[in-house]
Amino acid sequence: MTTTVHRPTELLRTMLEERLRTHTNCLIQLTVGGAPRDSTDHDDDTVDALAAAARRGIANATQALRRMSQGTYGVCEACGKDIPLGRLRNLPHARFCVPCQRRAAQRSSRAAKAAMRSGSGGGDDRL
Repeated sequence: MTTTVHRPTELLRTMLEERLRTHTNCLIQLTVGGAPRDSTDHDDDTVDALAAAARRGIANATQALRRMSQGTYGVCEACGKDIPLGRLRNLPHARFCVPCQRRAAQRSSRAAKAAMRSGSGGGDDRL
């Protein structure tokens, strides 16, 4: 019975390790080991955006693997409830359950809108 309990976690660990390798290889190709930046099919802004996405992927996978080793993987950081296995299969680095993620996104959206209103001074009429 313990093998069934550990099997999903081991599969998720394997997924995270593969994502970590993929993102690391991508970052290497974009920054160090690949073709020179000026010979790629992408402009500098695109390469920078791809590198930033790879760095986020590396950070997400690394943090999830750390949570696994600490025994907190699969537990929502906001409410402390278990994150459903289906969510972890779709988003193995998930830190929050769906309801808590939605609440966080709504708070973030409201804060961004408030910052835009207070920082814009009523709008910019320039074209």
